Amino acid sequence: MNKPLRRIAIFCGLLVLTLLLRDNYLQYVKADSLASDTKNRRVNITRYSTPRGNIIVAGKAITGSVETTGDYKYKRTWTNGAMWAPVTGYSSQAFGANQLERLEDGILSGNDDRLFFRNTLDMITGKEKAGGSVITTLNPAAQKAAYQGLGSKKGAVAAIEPSTGKILALVSTPSYDPSKFAGSSDADAEAWSKVQKKNDPDDPMLNRALRETYPPGSTFKVVTAAAALENGEVSGIDAKTKTPDPFPLPQSSSKLTNEHGACENASLRYALMVSCNTVFAKMADNVGNKKMIEQAEKFGFNEPELDTPVRAAESIFPEDNRPQNALDGIGQGSNRATPLQMAMVASAVANDGKLMKPYMVDQLRAPNLDTLETTQPQQLSQPVSSKTAQALQEMMETVVSNDQGTGAKARINGVVVGGKTGTAQHGLNNSEKPYAWFISYAKLSDDSAPVAVAVVVEDGAADRGDITGGGLAGPIARNVMKAVIDSKK
Repeated sequence: MNKPLRRIAIFCGLLVLTLLLRDNYLQYVKADSLASDTKNRRVNITRYSTPRGNIIVAGKAITGSVETTGDYKYKRTWTNGAMWAPVTGYSSQAFGANQLERLEDGILSGNDDRLFFRNTLDMITGKEKAGGSVITTLNPAAQKAAYQGLGSKKGAVAAIEPSTGKILALVSTPSYDPSKFAGSSDADAEAWSKVQKKNDPDDPMLNRALRETYPPGSTFKVVTAAAALENGEVSGIDAKTKTPDPFPLPQSSSKLTNEHGACENASLRYALMVSCNTVFAKMADNVGNKKMIEQAEKFGFNEPELDTPVRAAESIFPEDNRPQNALDGIGQGSNRATPLQMAMVASAVANDGKLMKPYMVDQLRAPNLDTLETTQPQQLSQPVSSKTAQALQEMMETVVSNDQGTGAKARINGVVVGGKTGTAQHGLNNSEKPYAWFISYAKLSDDSAPVAVAVVVEDGAADRGDITGGGLAGPIARNVMKAVIDSKK
């Protein structure tokens, strides 16, 4: 063979070798990632070729599937989609999925490895492949009470069962109906466009209960009270605190005042009942920033990976200077919290100081109803001792039961309710309308606490003077707690 032909033969041989290497790389190395690539239309065609498994609340499906025309045989449907969207998320032929629809896609689509044997058997017998079910911890009555309570107001509600960490309600308003863009038509695309933040400044697709952080306002005083008691800054909840009124912020010429109440030298119990800013700013300063951080973190702050399994945004209690730390102590400094986080604070207090990890998926089941996985309650931390927790309960219960307390609108006949209101200032120089907060728990006659709740209302439509945690958020929390209690009868 002459030299030019030999060179051509070697070049062609190298090309064949390269093609063989590339073919093996695609088939064996990249096969899984290509098969699951969202840009691969075959993935979606396969995903929507059979009815999707359902998300279940209290034994009833809140999702479904309907047959369509075109490449995708089925599309997702929801019952009361806007109410349940903060729990389920969406599943769209054109726009993918999020939240439970995405995180549990393997079970719902029937592609989870744990369903391999059943899928193989169905293939042999000619039976259509089916998806499994996601059994949630949600309480439908509590969810409905929260959703109706918020109504047209912008805000969020999170409710937890303190003894287990089960999420009982998770609502965010304004919301969206995922059914409206579950398909791939022009109408679906238009519906999707309408709920994007760039087209709707209220951002209905934002899960405010899990993914938005707010200044917690006076609800954070519960954490500050816990830090003061745990660090021995007060001898008891009825002891005088030696607090001036107004309180000069440390290292600052500013003086902190109170909205109402006789707060000079007030006890922790009285200060929480009427929400004295001066007392809790002084307590935060006495405890110091380092120990305030430690206390907040025991309640779940500064935790970047809290999965429910939908990941919650990180609630923040920062390193701060003395004046800012004092303001942090009343929830008006640099600290920020999700509604879920503040529900966790109330839950830990109600559960005698034990904080359980919040979760919203109870079980995963195969199409034949076999249980594949059950979530076991898990203790996240012990933020305070049982003694401190019981002292905090006394204080929070006074907020609701005493006629001078700011949480009277959360009372439930025959039920012990503990609560804390909050009116969180925000905006440059507090120029924006404040957020209304309320955190609470309910205790039954057997001393069990079936529910803890956090409510935040961003009510830009209300008169500024009418925006209070007790006035706007308290009644919503009351109705959610009552719904849980009534559902247990």
